Amino acid sequence: MLKSLIINMTDIQPLKITLPPLQITLNDGQQVSLQWLPQSPLTESSQHPEPPQPPLPDGWKKWVAANKFLHQSDDALIECMVKNGIDVKLAIEEVTNLANQPYFQAAEEVLQKLEKLESILQIKNQLAALGSNYHSIPRIPFLSKDEFLDQYYSQNKPVILTGIMKNWEAMELWTPDYLKENYGNVSIQVQGNRNSDPNYEINLEQHRKTMLFADYIDWVVRAGETNDYYMVANNNTLNREEMQGLFQDMEVFPEYLDPAQKVGKTFFWFGSAGTVTPLHHDTINIFLAQVSGRKLIKMISPEQTPFIYNNIGVFSPIDPANPDYNRYPLYRNIRSIDVILHPGEVIFLPVGWWHYVKALEMSISVSFINFKFPNDYDWKNPSSVNSY
Repeated sequence: MLKSLIINMTDIQPLKITLPPLQITLNDGQQVSLQWLPQSPLTESSQHPEPPQPPLPDGWKKWVAANKFLHQSDDALIECMVKNGIDVKLAIEEVTNLANQPYFQAAEEVLQKLEKLESILQIKNQLAALGSNYHSIPRIPFLSKDEFLDQYYSQNKPVILTGIMKNWEAMELWTPDYLKENYGNVSIQVQGNRNSDPNYEINLEQHRKTMLFADYIDWVVRAGETNDYYMVANNNTLNREEMQGLFQDMEVFPEYLDPAQKVGKTFFWFGSAGTVTPLHHDTINIFLAQVSGRKLIKMISPEQTPFIYNNIGVFSPIDPANPDYNRYPLYRNIRSIDVILHPGEVIFLPVGWWHYVKALEMSISVSFINFKFPNDYDWKNPSSVNSY
């Protein structure tokens, strides 16, 4: 094509044809000259193209959604993400586009229904706070079966009964020496190394140990105040044939409990001062009878559940003895009822009531769930710990 162009060229004016990277000039003498055109240097970005931005991790996506549900402002979310190393464009895109996602819209519809239930709970709690006994749990020597059922069990209200353990020989007999001499050769299940794991109750199986009761008793007596070892939750100690003699030392409260159902529904607790049962609620009603030592019990009504941060099963991640209000600000709304349970007292722990228990001294307790009244409920609990 170039040769054809030269031959037919008759214009006396020089002709310049640019075909990068060449410039072709044809003068009036039909002489052709070729000139390489200077190349502009490649920009740094074209030499080293910027790598594609990695997608936002799923954990951050869940965090954004959760905080949007909590009505946090978009600006606050974006600022937090950028401070934590998320690209600003990526943060803006995720926060501003989330509301258009159908999954998010469906979750919002479910959330609105949950918020309705939460509002009812909070209103009930506000109304209950008007009562003169809101900040205390009554201590009553004795209640008849009907009085207990009508005033406390059916009303989901706690009560402490102070006069129903008078027939218990255990109040005098159950010392470390007595337990060791009569039951020391029995193997029991305990939790060990609890101080190494703040989620020791959730991770119960990782801390489960089998040891002779005598060795555990010796450890408790020597240990002083500690939370490192304790008998496992829902332990089967009183189910063991070798331990049945303990039932002869106590009376199973025939007004309220079914003696025929005591095996498998009665639990024995022995531990050092400092042992803690973390904040949780039970899925059934419970009697907790204190044989020796004192226990501090922090009780929180079910109406305050929206402030508890229930994260898995029946547990809360909050330590009521030292709450982290920066991480769990809603817990500031909690109004707990703190009681000291003394030897010879029985506290009724109603189903759904949150409670935290700490032994103030070396302690022996027995708990019962074999009530004469219905004690089976359908619970819907969180199944996994949130990642945000």
